[in-house]
Amino acid sequence: MHLPVYFVGGLFMRSTVQEHSAFRFAVQLYNTNQNVTEKPFHLNYHVDHLESSNSFSVTHAFCSQFSRGVYAIFGFYDKKSMNTLTSFCGALHTSFVTPSYPTDADVQFVIQMRPALKGAVLSLLSHYKWEKFVYLYDTERGFSILQAIMESAVANNWQVTARSVGSISDPQELRRIIEEMDRRQEKRYLIDCEVERINAILEQVVTLGKNSRGYHYILANLGFSNVSLDKVFLGGANITGFQIINPENPIVQQFLQRWDRLDEREFPEARNTPLKYTSALTHDAILVIAEAFRYLRRQRVDVSRRGSAGDCLANPAVPWSQGIDIERALKMVQVQGMTGNIQFDTFGRRSNYTIDVYEMKAGGPRKIGYWNEYERFVFIMDQQVTNDTSSVENRTIVVTTIMEAPYVMYKKNSDHLDGNEKYEGYCVDLASEIAKHVGIKYKLYFVTDGKYGARDPETKTWNGMVGELVYGRADIAVAPLTITLVREEVIDFSKPFMSLGISIMIKKPQKSKPGVFSFLDPLAYEIWMCIVFAYIGVSVVLFLVSRFSPYEWHLDDSDEARDPQTPPDPPNDFGIFNSLWFSLGAFMQQGCDISPRSLSGRIVGGVWWFFTLIIISSYTANLAAFLTVERMVSPIESAEDLAKQTEIAYGTLDSGSTKEFFRVSLNLFLLGAQPVKT
Repeated sequence: MHLPVYFVGGLFMRSTVQEHSAFRFAVQLYNTNQNVTEKPFHLNYHVDHLESSNSFSVTHAFCSQFSRGVYAIFGFYDKKSMNTLTSFCGALHTSFVTPSYPTDADVQFVIQMRPALKGAVLSLLSHYKWEKFVYLYDTERGFSILQAIMESAVANNWQVTARSVGSISDPQELRRIIEEMDRRQEKRYLIDCEVERINAILEQVVTLGKNSRGYHYILANLGFSNVSLDKVFLGGANITGFQIINPENPIVQQFLQRWDRLDEREFPEARNTPLKYTSALTHDAILVIAEAFRYLRRQRVDVSRRGSAGDCLANPAVPWSQGIDIERALKMVQVQGMTGNIQFDTFGRRSNYTIDVYEMKAGGPRKIGYWNEYERFVFIMDQQVTNDTSSVENRTIVVTTIMEAPYVMYKKNSDHLDGNEKYEGYCVDLASEIAKHVGIKYKLYFVTDGKYGARDPETKTWNGMVGELVYGRADIAVAPLTITLVREEVIDFSKPFMSLGISIMIKKPQKSKPGVFSFLDPLAYEIWMCIVFAYIGVSVVLFLVSRFSPYEWHLDDSDEARDPQTPPDPPNDFGIFNSLWFSLGAFMQQGCDISPRSLSGRIVGGVWWFFTLIIISSYTANLAAFLTVERMVSPIESAEDLAKQTEIAYGTLDSGSTKEFFRVSLNLFLLGAQPVKT
């Protein structure tokens, strides 16, 4: 029995290897699994590979397909080739079935297999109540989502930072964009790109450590399972995306069973490469084309192409007369495929479709809801989805710490032990008890740079244990880590198990023993100098007072009777040496054989006696203690003493909380401290 053959054209880019295999395999599946009661027919294909997407190569390939008499063309387009293909299709009435991104314009003879994501993205943004986020988009995919987001931002007062990343090929440029967004404290990203560019962006996200807890990424792409998300998820970031392939769909399961048995020499990227969503759309495109031809045969519509197919470059263009019938049949198709229900509106766009919403979990991507045109976003409250404890129990928690006795130390026989058993200390016991209480498995991991954690003022990057947590290399830190305001901005702390202040640690001073001149220790050097000057001053004052007072001048009776005519000068007992002797005797509490007779001299003597009484009493009281107790001589009593001197080198632990305290302190005398590299 001779079956009619319908030729389908194929336009493939060099990067669409798996899609080409899926295209040929889908044609093979249809030809070998037909129902003989429904007027069977065969599908065949003519395939052209485009080296580039410029207008000349696209025109040459399309005209080549048209001249061969194909009934419809399946293929891919990009921004450069889209206008050329759509204009040829409209002029020649040749239907073009494509899994590429949907066009913004209303065009005829273009059947778009890929559903639009605009409604699903807006519904998900409303569900998460995002009001401030970054939108990274690819201009190659059109501007429909960008326009919808900007309109919603104006209506809902959103703060949206939009950046085009479609023309960026340098990873460093992507890194600079992410760093700029981080300086703006942006932690929510909507990425609207193809899978390859999403992977490039997420690679820079992991490199910069922006995949920690608190970050949320929504991927506006239908191939959530095709994106490399493991490294991003390990940091603790939340990742949400869309999936058009339902793994529970029987059609998907049957296809994958046969797909995995294919020979990769005949069908490249078939067995050991995950199925792309564009390959599933390619399979469904063959289903749509076959169903359209089946409908035309049932309706007895003659769509055969007899004679020459004509010149596609003729002026004016000569359209194919049966092209309208094939386009109408394609738009009337309603089948169930690998991407769910397949229907089209009057402009060839997918309608009445369902998109699954996924989040990355410990066990891999997990469905959290779905979206369709009628119900919008429906969130599924599943116990497996909401129970985060179960996902934690199924993986090993990385606990970072630092070698610091007595918190974390090596056991004496650590060489003969493995894993966590090699260590002991307070923090080791604390981590063990927490793990037993929560019921988790953990692994102790020492911070590579041996630092507690500080943020570089210039690069704004974290090091030490804080950096391990921020950049997702560890889940928990159990260590004697000080709680500071700067650290609390990026990580969460538990209640402290110990409270300590900032202390100055110096070398233990040597004990001083009594020396030859230890009797001078009870009084300061300044006091002794004041006593000497007071002693001399009082003696001089007493000498002068005695010279001016007549009561200090007197004659003995023998001197007066000896020569009454020429009496001698009356003597004065308080000469300068006697005054010094009087003051010294009073100070030593020994007295003197002379004493002042005048009132002024006695006042000076009485004041001096009172002064010496106080001084001698204080000296005697302190002398015994200074001679019997060995004193601890401490040259540093406060931070101010430390800053004033230059003999003792001092500093703080590098990348520690004390260094940060001194660095940001407003006290100028602390600016001399230099970090000690450890």
